[in-house]
Amino acid sequence: MTTEIAPSPTPVVPQTVKELVAGTVGGWAQVAVGHPFDTLKVRLQTQPSPPIYKNAMDCFHLLVKQEGFKGLYRGVASPLAGVGFCNAVVFMSNGEFRRLLQGGGPNKVLSLPQVGLAGSMAGTVMSFFNCPIELLKVKLQTQDPRGIIGISGQLEAPYKGVIDCGMRTVRDHGAKGIYRGLGITLLRDSPSYGFYFMTYEGLKRVFQSIKTDNAPLTTVELLVAGGLSGFGAWIPAYPQDVLKSCIQNEAKINSSFPP
Repeated sequence: MTTEIAPSPTPVVPQTVKELVAGTVGGWAQVAVGHPFDTLKVRLQTQPSPPIYKNAMDCFHLLVKQEGFKGLYRGVASPLAGVGFCNAVVFMSNGEFRRLLQGGGPNKVLSLPQVGLAGSMAGTVMSFFNCPIELLKVKLQTQDPRGIIGISGQLEAPYKGVIDCGMRTVRDHGAKGIYRGLGITLLRDSPSYGFYFMTYEGLKRVFQSIKTDNAPLTTVELLVAGGLSGFGAWIPAYPQDVLKSCIQNEAKINSSFPP
């Protein structure tokens, strides 16, 4: 008499769909909380010499004084529309690259360098989607309310929004214009996401190792791991991010107006 083992039931929601949804929702939360800080960062990175702002707080005070708190969310439409998708891409890509490195063994535990390699490859994929979104965001975050300097060197009306910015960029520079700064974006995102996922996974393993009852990690522990991973992501990538902002803000560098 033989005993047949019933096959494992197929998950109702495929893993890829879960990663897509998680990345999208996480991206929206990231934009809602982080965009004001990103606006200050970009304006500080792209200000002319001598600088206009003394520091981040000075930039915050001047921006709010001139434009109100809504100025902190200038250009938010571009990342709000695209970052959720980009995060979904990086989560899905990271999952696929991890499964590839597992070699068909879903229970194989990857080493931290392998986790970093999967994250780095996922960051490379994401750069191709992220570059146009960030280009439009930077342009909108730094444009002068009085107008912008067009390709002809003449003063033009400021961008009305992300669609107008995209259309005028393609008009002036062609389709390749929205990919200005792709090279430096690749050099930023590849190491950044590699270190992010490696730090996140490493911290989770550390937290798990100090538990005596083998209980799952709490939400607080996961939040701490994710927050500290942000430091790991930015440390190897911030110099490239400064260069990217300046490259993508090329028209403003030649402008006679301050950001």
